Amino acid sequence: MFRRTSRRTNESEPAQEALRLVKVGKTYGAGESAVTALDGVSLGLARGSFTAVMGPSGSGKSTLLRCAAGLERPDSGIVRVDGVEVTGGGEAELTRFRRGRIGFVFQQYNLLPTLTVAQNTILPLKLAGRRVDRARAREILTAVGLGDRLGSLPDQLSGGQQQRVAIARALVAEPRVIFADEPTGALDSRGARDVLRLLQEAVRVHGRTVVMVTHDPLAASYADAVVFLADGRMAGRLPAPTADAVAERLAHLGDDTRVGV
Repeated sequence: MFRRTSRRTNESEPAQEALRLVKVGKTYGAGESAVTALDGVSLGLARGSFTAVMGPSGSGKSTLLRCAAGLERPDSGIVRVDGVEVTGGGEAELTRFRRGRIGFVFQQYNLLPTLTVAQNTILPLKLAGRRVDRARAREILTAVGLGDRLGSLPDQLSGGQQQRVAIARALVAEPRVIFADEPTGALDSRGARDVLRLLQEAVRVHGRTVVMVTHDPLAASYADAVVFLADGRMAGRLPAPTADAVAERLAHLGDDTRVGV
């Protein structure tokens, strides 16, 4: 069973934290071919924050996101989302928890091609068996600039517009945390800026917590802070990032890979 963390334990996260990882480890393969993707990662992120996760290819950033979001189970350690430990319980329970507390935005949008913009947006509510508030869905789609495209199919939209649908879909279920995996990777510069501003609004207007994996220093500069990974370990944190400062830090990640955040 999932359980809400007791505030009396030494490892329980402060009340203001939306996400807490405690000594999380993940290894793929076995024996000589084993690859350690996460090596005892501990991380805490405040509610209502926008955090970018960065690191070189193979650093473990995508694995961190998948384990934090409950899409993969770590081999060791604890993951808590909104004060609830998600590293226990069965798969059905975990699925219900994700649908109620977690939103996702992926690089490839993951829209169903036969459903309209409005239908794609409310799909998470239907899958979760929750009441569908169509007026609220229209309000969110209007807020992301798609109020006049409710009946359009995904292939009638640009990449940036499709990603806006994905963000609206994430917001409509009112999740506590939104995980975004390279959300601007398939977009041109204008579309990328629009999507990043919408993620900022999800935090500042809607009060969500956003965790975004990216390889782009400019994208990372839209976040409140950047955390860095190298060789599956925490390698530092940069508050109030600028694109230049992020690029500089990335160039020196190998200097020390045993930094806690």
